[in-house]
Amino acid sequence: MHRYPEMMIAPMRAEITDMGAENLLTPEAVDQFVADSKGRTALLVVNSVCGCSAGTMRPGLRMALDRVKPDAIGQVFAGADLEATDRARELFHPYPPSSPAIALFHDGELVFMLERQHIQGQMPERIASALAQAVEANAAA
Repeated sequence: MHRYPEMMIAPMRAEITDMGAENLLTPEAVDQFVADSKGRTALLVVNSVCGCSAGTMRPGLRMALDRVKPDAIGQVFAGADLEATDRARELFHPYPPSSPAIALFHDGELVFMLERQHIQGQMPERIASALAQAVEANAAA
């Protein structure tokens, strides 16, 4: 499979890292990120170049993070971090592969999934609301 050149995706990757996300570039980094979510809430973002969906996902994520703070945020970039993205998607089972997407883990378990179908065509405020509610509900758990 073809990888997107880093110089092409760098601004979109930076949008998420500027929000405090850790870049998870390998399957091992993804596994460690999820393992480290024991006793914590952790958002795992599948970022992408998709203009319409990712273009609203990133602002929606920023708005959500203005309201709530998960303990950790990680990102993989579909089309660039191929093996890491594949591993993240395995951990999202039973949800099918989707990008962009945002998964919430709590205590190492997948507890919420925002798939592309829930992002595409939505306003960032709606995405933010769904994410914030999920983080709040699971942070209290």
